[in-house]
Amino acid sequence: MNKFTKILLNWFDEHQRVLPWRGETDPYKIWVSEIILQQTRVVQGISYYQRFVEKFPDVTALASADEAEVLKLWQGLGYYSRARNMHAAAQFIRDHHHGVFPSDYKSIRSLKGIGDYTAAAIGSIAFGLPCPAVDGNVLRFVARYTGLYDNIAVESTRRHVEALCGQWLPAECPGTFNQAMMEMGAICCVPKSPDCSQCPFVDQCFAFQHGQVDQLPVKEHAVKIKRRYFNYFIFLSGGRTLLQRREADDIWKNLYEFPLVESPSSHFDVDRALASFSLDWETTPELVWETRHVLTHRHIFARFYVLNVKSLPPVLPHQVVVPLENLRSYAVAKVTEIAINKLFG
Repeated sequence: MNKFTKILLNWFDEHQRVLPWRGETDPYKIWVSEIILQQTRVVQGISYYQRFVEKFPDVTALASADEAEVLKLWQGLGYYSRARNMHAAAQFIRDHHHGVFPSDYKSIRSLKGIGDYTAAAIGSIAFGLPCPAVDGNVLRFVARYTGLYDNIAVESTRRHVEALCGQWLPAECPGTFNQAMMEMGAICCVPKSPDCSQCPFVDQCFAFQHGQVDQLPVKEHAVKIKRRYFNYFIFLSGGRTLLQRREADDIWKNLYEFPLVESPSSHFDVDRALASFSLDWETTPELVWETRHVLTHRHIFARFYVLNVKSLPPVLPHQVVVPLENLRSYAVAKVTEIAINKLFG
């Protein structure tokens, strides 16, 4: 074992956080934790992980669940394609691997929603596969430690860092090494204001020795932000309202929301939009809440209009009539959840 790896593992042994999935060897539970943490802070992800594995303790339980049930349990975590992909992958494991999580890298990597990093993390931790797992934390730490100025947002840089980690990876405990590398970036070599005095590599760290901790890593994205304008109608009639499921291959697929009219700009003709619903309203529509909801590549500008109607609009195949007391039984996106809480307590 090389000197770098010895120092890292000693540090990890002393400083690793106590987490519900730490020390876990069940590939299913490792998978769940990794998928949850892809776009979620650890402090938030813990409770979701615990509820998820309690409700769906193994691959077969997840595969047998209804997708709506999975999405409801996921509600609040965002990036719902993660949950849909997990559900589909669990069904694939059930149907093509006899319910047994695959143990080779190629088969793990082929599962829906699993990329290089996740496959390496599962493979190394659960099965001892010699695969370096490189996430954002590892990229940042290695860039600072080695003085790497290449853009970490591009695939070629990730491959280079993966090769470096492969040289340090100990054959006897690849999973522990990968967790230690991720932990170093997560709690010591953090993005802003890292506490270098607590780092065991401070004497060898290029960035620290050259006063460039704030300059590394180099990360440049060319992300185009798209603005979308969602105008929701909350129809109220006899203590009931209308929800509809998003069925298009778009954000929040298969989640529920109030009837929606998307406009091309912030200008929105409410009366004209309402004319398409074929209903007789008792009160004029009232704009009760508007907000901006920021996603990675989209900014959603949402408005919520409430109006009392004599009867609800004709129910389409993707819509359901819902008593107001049952609104929280449906899986919805965060912006709709907030609107429900604001309007109905």
